[in-house]
Amino acid sequence: MTMDKVALKLTLFGLLFTCVNLAAENKKQDIDIYSFHINSTVTSRYATTVITSRVANLLNQSQEVHFEVKIPKDAFISQFRMTIEGKIYDGVVKEKEEAQQQYNQAVSRGQSAGLVSAVGRTLEDFKTSVTVAALSKVTFELTYEELLKRRLGKYELLINAQPMQPVADFKIDVHIHENTGISFLEVKGGLNTKDLSNAVTTIRADKDSWVKFYPTRDQQKKCDDCSKNGLNGNLIIMYDVVRQKQSGDLTLSNGYFVHYFAPTDIQRIPKNVVFIIDKSGSMSGKKIEQTRMAMLKILSDLDEDDHFGLITFSGHIETWKPELLKATEGNVKEAKMFVKRINSGGSTDINAAVLKAVDMINNYPQEGSASILILLTDGDPTTGETDPAKILENVKKAISGKFPLYSLGFGFDVNFEFLKKLSLENNGVGRRIYEDSDADLQLQGFYKEVAIPLLTDVQLNYQGVANLTQSTFSQYYNGSEIVVAGQITDNSLESFTTEVIALSKSTKVVYNSSVLTGDLSSDRPEHENFIKRLWAFLTVKQLLEKMVLLKDLEKENAKKEALDLSLKYRFVTPITSMVVTKPQNEEMQVNHKPKEGEKEPNRHSSGSIKPSRRQKAAPKSKMLSGHAIRTSRLRAPNSPSYSLSKVMVGQRTSPQRPKLRSIESPTLKPLTTSPPSRSVRILKSSGSAHPLCYDVPLAQKVRLQQNILSEFSMNGELESVGGEGFSQIAIHYKANHHLLLSTTEMIYNDGQKTVKFSWEQDLTHHERENVTLILRSNEMDVTMGNIRLAILLHKKDGDIFLWPAIWQQPKDVSLMGILGEADISYEEIPGSQTPTLKLKDQEVKTSWVMVKDYRLASAPVVGCWLVPFQVVVQRELSDFTVTQL
Repeated sequence: MTMDKVALKLTLFGLLFTCVNLAAENKKQDIDIYSFHINSTVTSRYATTVITSRVANLLNQSQEVHFEVKIPKDAFISQFRMTIEGKIYDGVVKEKEEAQQQYNQAVSRGQSAGLVSAVGRTLEDFKTSVTVAALSKVTFELTYEELLKRRLGKYELLINAQPMQPVADFKIDVHIHENTGISFLEVKGGLNTKDLSNAVTTIRADKDSWVKFYPTRDQQKKCDDCSKNGLNGNLIIMYDVVRQKQSGDLTLSNGYFVHYFAPTDIQRIPKNVVFIIDKSGSMSGKKIEQTRMAMLKILSDLDEDDHFGLITFSGHIETWKPELLKATEGNVKEAKMFVKRINSGGSTDINAAVLKAVDMINNYPQEGSASILILLTDGDPTTGETDPAKILENVKKAISGKFPLYSLGFGFDVNFEFLKKLSLENNGVGRRIYEDSDADLQLQGFYKEVAIPLLTDVQLNYQGVANLTQSTFSQYYNGSEIVVAGQITDNSLESFTTEVIALSKSTKVVYNSSVLTGDLSSDRPEHENFIKRLWAFLTVKQLLEKMVLLKDLEKENAKKEALDLSLKYRFVTPITSMVVTKPQNEEMQVNHKPKEGEKEPNRHSSGSIKPSRRQKAAPKSKMLSGHAIRTSRLRAPNSPSYSLSKVMVGQRTSPQRPKLRSIESPTLKPLTTSPPSRSVRILKSSGSAHPLCYDVPLAQKVRLQQNILSEFSMNGELESVGGEGFSQIAIHYKANHHLLLSTTEMIYNDGQKTVKFSWEQDLTHHERENVTLILRSNEMDVTMGNIRLAILLHKKDGDIFLWPAIWQQPKDVSLMGILGEADISYEEIPGSQTPTLKLKDQEVKTSWVMVKDYRLASAPVVGCWLVPFQVVVQRELSDFTVTQL
């Protein structure tokens, strides 16, 4: 007896640039996507993202599940894993040719074809599939790595979430750690608006920030960018770092270093810029219209001491003026009239246009300036010199390394590989401009990146190192960053010395720095390997770029070096592939990283991915596309008799942030009775401000939080003497929902039946009316109505305790409990000899203390301003004491 397989497709789109697509074709629920997590850790700009999806087959027959993940184009996949009934199937990275041979052998045995990645605007695909047995589960886990680039003064991590189906256990967690500190953090995007803004939580400390996006199933259906099929939007996380030294930020670990150089103490350099604009027939219509719109805005942004020129070309060359002119108001106005008259038509003479632009800059040099060429075209050369190799030779000879050429390829018909090589050979970069409604904004965005040159001829030098990544740069622009990594060969160095030499307005500038090697080491053991991986990632990226320019033996040597590193660090790159072997020899497929512009081939076409002749017709498919912390015996300053519990709260500060010093708050009163029990709660941070924290004297059973309108309350029983947190927490919702948590079990009663959970059991999901309970490892995720929180189980030095973390609660409502309000505003009072805050219309003296944040599983140590409990909650502790949980 044969059983028809119901194929279904699970599409998970992944971040930074990560998105998920899980869409059902009919209403019958035959699969449970019971968990979907994106976890991204950014350490010194290097991001490692793990996407984990857990799926259960609810039918009494097997189903084929297709897993598709879109990852950022600049990222490398470094691991893929499927877990089926406890057995792990890992993807293996191999040289592309070897992987292809293995794939061909699989095809000859009748196994199904592999799927090739496809390039989109910012993402590319990873695909695989597996047959899931009846009533069984599969876990997909994909890891990719990328080095975030600084553009326009910030690093950006984009997460596109399009599940197209509500997911019960949906979590996006981002943790950013920067040794020098985080200067600002902002979360934007369609998933941070209106109904969903409550699902985003931001926590800030000096060197660390956490962004959490935990939408409930109900929120996934009701937000602006949602439908009955779930989320459809994006989350954008932007940040920048504190720059303590103009000479740069250095980090050292395990014999490798990374140097980030982005000085801010220099004036802009006037620029000489020539815009070379293709107006051939293929640019007609929307392309030329958007180009005109972009150029009008770009001309308005020129500084008056800049000099500029305009060249349009088709089969012949037209210049606005024969020489570069200063960007005065009158000249800019006249240039705009020229731009408005640009019309498309004719062939494409790229060679003559670029050489004319080079002549303009060479013939009208401006001392103390930086020169730039920007070429915009949408096609191949079709007249004049049409041999790409000859054009490359002509342009390289004319420029002679004196200034960069940036090539912008408009659309997918352009020969982008040629434009990319044209720029790389002349110290620039190639960038594709996508045909879309925002093409003009793409052009403006690129110009802004190079609009303010600060340094030219930048050379970075180091002592006792080898295997350096690129260390010379033609120009450094405001808002960008130069990154150099390498291997330290002299292990006897007591100090690490850097020297940066560059030109600023024709004046030589030198940045010297010498730091003790012990001071350069990463301050966290878990970060020990990231610098080595960062070095490998950057080295492979640059070798692949260099291969475009090299020939013969040099090219083979560069390829071998890039291949060796890709295999060692398991990177899926253009010269490696990932081989995915399925259970029971079901099939094997090869996934590779495509070239820019490569499109997904037809799976039924001829070539390397045609289906096996023995493969049967595909089965009918379905598309799925408070929280607190307790510190170690912290006492208020100079008050040894205090018995305290530290509770951390959130803050908002005034726009102007004066600096404060440190002293204790005089309003705290000593307690002489019970020994200490300490807890800390962090609420939402605002801007670059520090959190607040306050001390709670000991009480056995207390009201943690209460929201009368939501009919929600949470109480906690503090541990015995010497404990770190709570031994029990009780949560009540409306009249009939009650959840009691202890350090061993959880008991939930909905008024009709009782369900018990153990902390030791596997991931579990329970849903009842407006209540959702999700049990993970050492965490119970609780949603009751419009409130979502997590209860964490902590184990520390033999002590086991609970701690609550509220992630969502209604805004602008009255909250009562020792965890305080959702947001607490304060102002910092300048001019005081002791640090002083204005809080609740009172001036309060404060001191700076370090506490552990047990709201996070890692329990990081953070700093906070210590303020009085009574000022924050406007009540006495006795108002929150309860007789029973």
